[in-house]
Amino acid sequence: MRLFRRACASTTRLAILPGTFNPPTIAHEAMAMAAIPLVDEVLYVLPEAFPHKEYSTGAGFEDRIHLLLRMAEGTRCSVASTQGGLFIDIARECRIVYGAATQLYFLCGRDAAERIAMWDYGEPGAFAKMLVEFEMLVAGREGVYEAPAEFRSRIHNLNLDRDYSGCSASQVRARIAHGEPWEHLVPAAIRGEVRRIYS
Repeated sequence: MRLFRRACASTTRLAILPGTFNPPTIAHEAMAMAAIPLVDEVLYVLPEAFPHKEYSTGAGFEDRIHLLLRMAEGTRCSVASTQGGLFIDIARECRIVYGAATQLYFLCGRDAAERIAMWDYGEPGAFAKMLVEFEMLVAGREGVYEAPAEFRSRIHNLNLDRDYSGCSASQVRARIAHGEPWEHLVPAAIRGEVRRIYS
């Protein structure tokens, strides 16, 4: 793990928000801000490789890190990159930096939670074993996530200030490409940089 910004000197409860951030959106920001009262620090994580997406379109790695750093200014949010793309890989990299005693919570939307829970990890019960190492905070996205009964002690709903279902990085890129308004989907702190990078 490479840390580009560390917001807190000491952390016992860490929320991890991994993503492609191509670009970061107000939905990413809203998830981080909703988690802040529950943890000491939120860590935006940009994997250097992805298990299910290509890393070839939009902004480059350095530009995405720069956008996250701008978005994190003045908050209890940190920014890092990881070698792994799966939650379990990221969790283990976080353990090295933050220590074995730190409680880890992954932030994601309903759609991502369903994909992660149903992913074929190559062995039965793999997801249940992962939830021993971390918990999940799941934001509603086109519906509320209903965790399977056996996982409800480790998967929790994260309440956002409003519904962000229509907000996605792909929507931002499409609107920019078609000359449509997009600024309302991106945090104010990075709008100028997004315009420069994606226009």
